[in-house]
Amino acid sequence: MKAVSFVAKSGTGKTTLLEKVITELKGKGVRVGVIKHDAHRFDIDHPGKDSYRLTAAGADTMLISSPEKLALVKRHQASPPIRELIATYFKDVDIVLTEGFKQSDLPKIEVHRSERSSSLLCRGEQHDPTLLAVASDAPLELDVPVFDLNDAAAVAGFIVKRFL
Repeated sequence: MKAVSFVAKSGTGKTTLLEKVITELKGKGVRVGVIKHDAHRFDIDHPGKDSYRLTAAGADTMLISSPEKLALVKRHQASPPIRELIATYFKDVDIVLTEGFKQSDLPKIEVHRSERSSSLLCRGEQHDPTLLAVASDAPLELDVPVFDLNDAAAVAGFIVKRFL
């Protein structure tokens, strides 16, 4: 399983960096899957749409498909383990990038913005052995590579070397 999780405190810029890294990887011909962790409830359906009506009626699994894409809504009692999600839904990609999942045992790249926090999640009070690298807007002395937060090409290159 080739997967890496981008982790950071909220508002640090994980999604922005991920967007750029995905673009870089796609430019190299890499098939990319993404899983976003949401600690809150979310709904991809909207009132008035047929898919919303079917889910609201009680469907446990609802899939909507078009010639270009599909979306799956599946009810569950608890969030499935990240490795189960990857094994079930991402067999057709070269790498899975996740956003969040800071408590998982997946390899991690931490995103650090100095104005947001002076400490790191994975090298602060806790020492997370799964930390592979940090993307930061400030120089840091660490036991893992540190990339410029604005250098998505370097982060993508690191991922290619490490996983592909």
